[in-house]
Amino acid sequence: MADRTESSIVIDAPPGDVLDVIADFEAYPEWASEMKHVQILAEEGDGWADQVEFTLDAGIIKDTYVLDYDWDVVEDGTGVVSWSLVSASVLKSMIGSYTLSAQGASTKVTYRLAVDVKIPMIGMFKRKAERVIIDTALKGLKKRVEG
Repeated sequence: MADRTESSIVIDAPPGDVLDVIADFEAYPEWASEMKHVQILAEEGDGWADQVEFTLDAGIIKDTYVLDYDWDVVEDGTGVVSWSLVSASVLKSMIGSYTLSAQGASTKVTYRLAVDVKIPMIGMFKRKAERVIIDTALKGLKKRVEG
């Protein structure tokens, strides 16, 4: 699974505000249209979600899956939030991350995602699905934070 899709967006808010929206998993269905249901299954002692269950409908990829999160962020919200797949029905693997970096009073968010499915699928269709997920998430994140 060497192939991955990546895109960035600049959000007119400090990294801490962006991180707060990323960490508010249960609100994802309000701004990430492909997310139909989200539930936190476990939290670390520091209050960050450790495992989260998602129900996804991204057109070609539909699944309910659990992700394990790693929060490598500092107090101002800059850093990397990364995840990997724990369990799923259709997905074989999912590795992704948000990298948040301050740009003056704004935040550059880079979203990286690599998805593999258990059913045979041409690579370009997987990349297209990744692109739809990333573009929708970044635009929704921007709107949610700035709105």
